[in-house]
This record gives sequence, C-alpha cells and structure tokens, in this order.
Amino acid sequence: MAELTLDTVTKVFNDGDSNEIVAVDGVDIDIDDGEFLVLVGPSGCGKSTTLRMIAGLETVTDGEIRLGNRLINNTPPADRNIAMVFQSYALYPHMTVRENMRFGLEESTDMADDEMTSIVEETAAMMGIEDLLDRKPSELSGGQQQRVALGRAIVRDPEAFLMDEPLSNLDAKLRATMRTELQRIQEDLSVTTVYVTHDQTEAMTMGDRIAVLNDGVLQQVGTPLECYHTPNNRFVAGFIGEPSMNFFDVTLSDDALTGERFSYPLPGDVRSSLGDATEFTLGVRPEDIEFHATKSSVGEHDFECVVDVVEPVGESNNIYLRFADDDGPDPDTFIVTISGMRNVSSGDRVVATIPPDAIHLFDDRDGRAVKNRSLSEVDAVAPT
Repeated sequence: MAELTLDTVTKVFNDGDSNEIVAVDGVDIDIDDGEFLVLVGPSGCGKSTTLRMIAGLETVTDGEIRLGNRLINNTPPADRNIAMVFQSYALYPHMTVRENMRFGLEESTDMADDEMTSIVEETAAMMGIEDLLDRKPSELSGGQQQRVALGRAIVRDPEAFLMDEPLSNLDAKLRATMRTELQRIQEDLSVTTVYVTHDQTEAMTMGDRIAVLNDGVLQQVGTPLECYHTPNNRFVAGFIGEPSMNFFDVTLSDDALTGERFSYPLPGDVRSSLGDATEFTLGVRPEDIEFHATKSSVGEHDFECVVDVVEPVGESNNIYLRFADDDGPDPDTFIVTISGMRNVSSGDRVVATIPPDAIHLFDDRDGRAVKNRSLSEVDAVAPT
C-alpha cells in the first residue's frame, strides 16, 4: 500500500501535422495511502489518459508521478506494482476463471503453486465466484466477468488499483450493486484506488474524494459534499449533481441581481463581498428551491411560475417551471425537485422561492465561484 502523487503531470499528443494537443495539463493530485479517489469529467477531458500515465501505458510529457517514495515516470508497467481493471474486462477467452486469476501471479512472482491456488480460491470466495473457477469467460454474465477481472487484480496484492470505467457495460441495477461491492472490497483491502468514470452519480457515491477534470485541466479536488455544495466554478457546479444546478444570467445593479424575467435582492453581506464585478451567473440546486401551490403573500424572493413539464421519478418529481410572464412558444425553464407524493400537473400556477442562503454566484469573467452555500448546515449523524 502507498500514497500516489501526481505533480504537474502533463500529456501532449502530436496529431501528425506538427500540431500539439494537450490532453492533460499540469494536474496536481496527492492521493493518500488507502484512499479511494474518483477521476470524473465529460468524455475527452483527459481522465483515462491520466490513468494510463499512472499505469505506464502512456508516457508522461512533463511532471512527475510518484508511488510511495518511488518516481515511476520511466518504470515499465510490469514493475510498478499497480493492478488495472479495464472497461472491457480483458479476460483471456481460452483460459478458465482460475487460470485468468492465476496468470498475473505466475508471470510476476515465483510463488509456489499451492500458495497461488490458496490465494485465488480465497479471493474468488470474497468475490462470490468460487463456483465459477472452472468456467471460461464465454460462460459468464457481464457481472460475473467483472468480478473475475477484479479478482485477478486483487490476487496480485498491488500497491494501487486503477479502474477505468469498470461498470459501464453493466445494466443499471447490477451497476448499483457492484458500486456497493467495490466500496466494500476497497475498504476491506485498504488499497489506494484511482477510479475513472464519466458518471457523476458513481463519483458522488463511491469516492472518498473526487477530482473533476475538464479539457485536461483539474477543476477541483474535494469530498463529494465539497464539490456539490461548494464548487470552485460554474463547470463543477453544473457537472456535479443530477438534475443539474439551475443557472440564470444576471447583472448586479445597486443591491439586486437583475435577470431577463426577475429581480433578486441580495442580503447586505453577500452584496459587499462581490467587489467590482457586475456580470454574474446565479445558481441554485433544484432541491433547494421551495415549491408552493399557493402563497398568501409573495415576498421579494418569491416568483410566480407556471408548471411546464412534470417528470415523475418515484420518490421525487422533477418539475420544469417557467416564469409566469414567459408565455412564448419556447420558454426558458428551470427545475425544482419535490416529493413524489405531491400531485402536480402541467399548466398549474405556482410560487417558487429561491432562499438567499441556498444561492451560488459565479463571476462571468472566469466562471469562478464568488458565493457558495455553507457546509456548516450539513447535519452529522450523532453517535449512539
């Protein structure tokens, strides 16, 4: 087990016409021993390239990668003591499950046969595949093949695990089950793990911390709650969370933010913290907007709206609202998440409240967050 450090790691490709493409641009991440870090971002953001540089499958253009106290930039992949699990499972089709799991041990150690057999069988039992050891990959389901691929990595007892979207080929229900199993296994083994995904739900539910990438640039590293409630910038705010954060283009005038359809008065302490900027994006999470069927008096942060579309998702409803005076053929909408037990229909006139303590503000000049909600409101589970 060991900590993993990425120090201004950069990867530049050449497209063949002497044009350089910067795939990863100066990424700095310190991953603690035993930590589960998730690299997340849209397709093409550089997350898999970063993982492949850690594994040694891509050369590092600039910067350093250290595993424990070792600089591994130029260390061959086989000598890095890192195990990788691929999206495609990468099982040998002519080998049984037992042979697939033994293969890495046979090639990289001088371990006795009896010891290899014992380790493979113990790992198979932990993965729930002990009854499959004599089958070949073609006889297994996708979930079983993924367990074999994980087991093959675990038997090597590496210093770090690398996982490149290992659940993306599974159906939704099995993917949720495997997320839980992966977390349990990683906690039991306490192995430093870097997990790549484009699915922000996986990132939020699995990682001790998550690292958000966009266009090869690291946007934020933090716990799931930090990235969700206190995003560094508009990109992180919009990428993390489902449904996504609502955004409104606004201009600061005196003590209020003015949008196309509304004016939003700011509390004095928020107004004084904004400096000389005048153009902002106002952000608010769908679950933070208060939804009222009717309201006896409309306050300065209340807005009369009309229900445009209702999306029932079981335990909750995603309600798409438009401002009451926006009656054109293609109105701008924003999303409110409410309980699934509330009956709402398209065309209903309602009141939406945007609480001042729940808003986020981003400077339009660079997208930087200048106001986030406070994490001090998060309740901790009291010990029993």
